[in-house]
Amino acid sequence: MDDATRTAALERLEPLVGEWAVEARFTFTPEPIRGTLTFAWKLGGQFLQQRSTTDHPAAPDVHALLSVAEEGDGHEYVQHYFDSRGVVRVYRMTLRDGEWTLLRDRPDFTPLDFAQRYTGTFGDDGRTITGRWEKSHDGGATWEHDFDLAYRTLT
Repeated sequence: MDDATRTAALERLEPLVGEWAVEARFTFTPEPIRGTLTFAWKLGGQFLQQRSTTDHPAAPDVHALLSVAEEGDGHEYVQHYFDSRGVVRVYRMTLRDGEWTLLRDRPDFTPLDFAQRYTGTFGDDGRTITGRWEKSHDGGATWEHDFDLAYRTLT
């Protein structure tokens, strides 16, 4: 990938930069789980760091690094995910036309017990993202709702 293509792809991540309030809605609790999330450029702007925290014991704190994917499989980005449970995953990601998707449908550092995907849609003003996580136990043929996840900018 040439420098101009990489730079353009990194610039398309800019709508994520800043501090966000996050709200997750699970079936196991009637109240939403709330936290905060920050996206900030790191290492000379080559990586976008994602950090989230919550006080709820059922939800992990997360650190992730996003960057431009070098492989040409239709996903522009890769997210390396780490959380306070010790979970390490790699998601393929797209961010285009107001839609943010994350997909894990192949083994990475751990076996693939189930596939996961997130689809979020930016609000017209770019200050909200509403979406949902889904999971599949049959390799992606059938998807079931896992939980809703919404973001609202704080900065």
